[in-house]
Amino acid sequence: MNNFEWSNPTNIIFGKDTEKQVGQAVSGYSKSILIHYGSDRIKKNGLFDKVTASLEAEGIRWMELGGVKPNPRLGLVKEGIEICRKNNLDFILAIGGGSVIDSSKAIGVGVVDDGDIWDFFIGKRIPVKTLPVASILTIPAAGSEASKSCVITKEEGWYKRPINENVIKPVFAIMNPELTYTLPHNQTVNGVADIMAHIIERYFTSVKNVDLTDRMCEGVLKAVIDNAPILVDEPDNYAARAEIMWASTLAHNDLLSTGRIGDWGSHQIEHELSAIYDVAHGAGLAVILPAWMKYAYKHDVKLFVKFAVRVWNVDERFDDPERTALEGIERMKSFFSSIGLPVTLQELGIPTEEAKIDEMVKKAFEERAGGIGNFLSLKEKDVKAILMLAVE
Repeated sequence: MNNFEWSNPTNIIFGKDTEKQVGQAVSGYSKSILIHYGSDRIKKNGLFDKVTASLEAEGIRWMELGGVKPNPRLGLVKEGIEICRKNNLDFILAIGGGSVIDSSKAIGVGVVDDGDIWDFFIGKRIPVKTLPVASILTIPAAGSEASKSCVITKEEGWYKRPINENVIKPVFAIMNPELTYTLPHNQTVNGVADIMAHIIERYFTSVKNVDLTDRMCEGVLKAVIDNAPILVDEPDNYAARAEIMWASTLAHNDLLSTGRIGDWGSHQIEHELSAIYDVAHGAGLAVILPAWMKYAYKHDVKLFVKFAVRVWNVDERFDDPERTALEGIERMKSFFSSIGLPVTLQELGIPTEEAKIDEMVKKAFEERAGGIGNFLSLKEKDVKAILMLAVE
């Protein structure tokens, strides 16, 4: 196990009706805020009115900025920065899922900085301060409600790049599973894939003697695997929604990373799919993860065998460990299909001719020195091979 430091300052306010506490929670930080959200769904279902009533009861002035799309755009981030600056807003409340929270984090960093915000996303500079950001979570998936991560898409050239710094962790997250009852099926299952990917990226590590976090990763994965199919048939099952929502936070607040170094190669490859073709991140990960596993399993067959046996209940073949490992990969792929996720580039609607594959490979290595991934360092030929495995 490696040395590590871990802290998570995000206060989690979890359970039924907790959105009614937002005014009191915000009042300790600000009296002038930006409410940031995606579609008007939060106005049609009454959530927006509940939130603003709670804020106004505490004397909090608010302005709003909607329009966040999946794979949130740099252009809207810059608009939010200007709104905050011109109106002296010093707190951002995100109402939505990972895209809205990521957009809010980027606005928070940008308001207090005089330079080009994109510098932070391409590693030219590191953010050291931000406006406080908080969220009311409506889509459990990205785990952005308590993470140090923020991913934004730049429209010019369609580049998707991250910030990963502790300074951007939200100050609180309100998490009411009831708010996810009306999520469309595709958003529910895309979220499941995103949650599982965050755990799997951490699970496959070259660091040895991390038994405790191995078991923690396996436990959260199994809880997601058990509860996801329930939501396909019973979208308003509170118990299953609660399990999935809490799993989204645990998967990406770095508790499962303690003492280990994750891979993240699959995420970096998928970012090119969703940047260029604007596909849902979770759906893209459901396609890339099995392909990456098929390419990477020989690097540490024993670890893939453990994953297959402990997570997917594969009977271990001691005389044929590769067969055991491959069976685990196939069971994961079948699970994704069973809940309605795509598992190939063709199913995802991504062009598969060689020129399009080469474009994704090329962009994956722009502004990045060396290889992609930590468990298995990938070069351009490796990424191309993985994408070809994902074709069908």
